[in-house]
Amino acid sequence: MDPSSLFDVQVKRIHEYKRQLMNALHVIALYRRIKANPGAPFVPRTVFFGGKAAPGYHTAKLVIKFINSIADAVNRDPQVKGKLMAVFLPNYRVSLAEKVMPATDLSEQISTAGKEASGTGNMKFSLNGALTIGTLDGANVEMEEEFGKENIFIFGLKADEVGKLRREGYRPWEYYQKSPELRGVLDMVTSGFFSPENPGQFKPLIDPLMSHDEYMLLADFDAYMECQDKVAELYKDQEAWTRMAILNVARMGKFSSDRTIQEYCDDIWKVKSVRIE
Repeated sequence: MDPSSLFDVQVKRIHEYKRQLMNALHVIALYRRIKANPGAPFVPRTVFFGGKAAPGYHTAKLVIKFINSIADAVNRDPQVKGKLMAVFLPNYRVSLAEKVMPATDLSEQISTAGKEASGTGNMKFSLNGALTIGTLDGANVEMEEEFGKENIFIFGLKADEVGKLRREGYRPWEYYQKSPELRGVLDMVTSGFFSPENPGQFKPLIDPLMSHDEYMLLADFDAYMECQDKVAELYKDQEAWTRMAILNVARMGKFSSDRTIQEYCDDIWKVKSVRIE
């Protein structure tokens, strides 16, 4: 692992709406780019995943297997050594988060807009100096307001746009057809490249994307890729990156638990402070 590489981290409960699958597809896209043009300049990146799946959540468990299979293929390929690495952190827990969050450069908060109630991991990452890539969902909305649009990487459909697209008739197949990079990534998975002993192993992940794509991965994929390219470009300028990180930390004051509890007291519980003599 290259400690000077961009540490790109997504650690949280494994769930389809949190879209660890889209992040995994991004790793494949980067892998394909390097393989297609090994001599091209590339910002070295280490992509960390971590999290647990509910005992009966078969799809989430298959996503974990998928990530590990991608990592196995990518990390064994000498052609991408020093440029790209993928890691699944086992047994993600608070004591591991204490190490991971301060080490993170880029925090992945990429849930389908309208699905995340709040999210607190995004706040912890920002308070530790990580920059955020995410959708306008949950606390990302307030974070953008506090940091300024120029100090956070926002992409993809907004919550109202998700609803509108669903009502008007979302056809994920059309996104597959019009995006060569997306098509190449999905075709690579369905070819069995990441599961040569069981070529159809990840079919249960890809087939639903092509038919109904409940969490709109395909609709957001190209915007996500474009935003990730902006991340890589900024990372080349360490002074600009560091300035953004400092501003993220400096503007986190609103998310203090003191302010939160005071608002609960004032607006919800209707209780007054008790002075302690």
